[in-house]
Amino acid sequence: MVSKQNPLPADHDLDACSIEATLDVIGDRWSLLILRDVFRGIHRFSELVDDLGIARNLLTDRLNRLVGTGVLAKVPYQERPLRHEYRLTEKGADLSPALISLMQWGDRWYHADGPPTVLVHSTCDTPVRHEVRCDACDTHVPPTQIRSRAGDGHTTTREASAV
Repeated sequence: MVSKQNPLPADHDLDACSIEATLDVIGDRWSLLILRDVFRGIHRFSELVDDLGIARNLLTDRLNRLVGTGVLAKVPYQERPLRHEYRLTEKGADLSPALISLMQWGDRWYHADGPPTVLVHSTCDTPVRHEVRCDACDTHVPPTQIRSRAGDGHTTTREASAV
């Protein structure tokens, strides 16, 4: 649903597929790395600059875009001088499975000796993973068993895209 709380960039094609819409918001290297850091608990501008080694103007641009599209919220943490930190919104937190999938892909294809970071369940310290499951069958669904069909948001100008 696109609303004032969930805006897309002004140049977004409303007939685009959902992957394209997502990439319009978070589809560059710096935005993904900023989100990774915010998920890890790095919330302040100076901490993000230090951790990422990103130019301040580039970080400002990406943060403004992520705030403007409702992925992050800018929250004051100090009044004099006024300073803000960046927190995930519900929309931003919903990106967790996508980032976990990207991480797992990188672990498999670029870290043969084992992953550099392991994500674990905070309650029991067991590693977590993201997988695609069928709601009806409650089974793992491999990519070869996934197909696409038109959804409620389908338009006649573009066919439903397959993943």
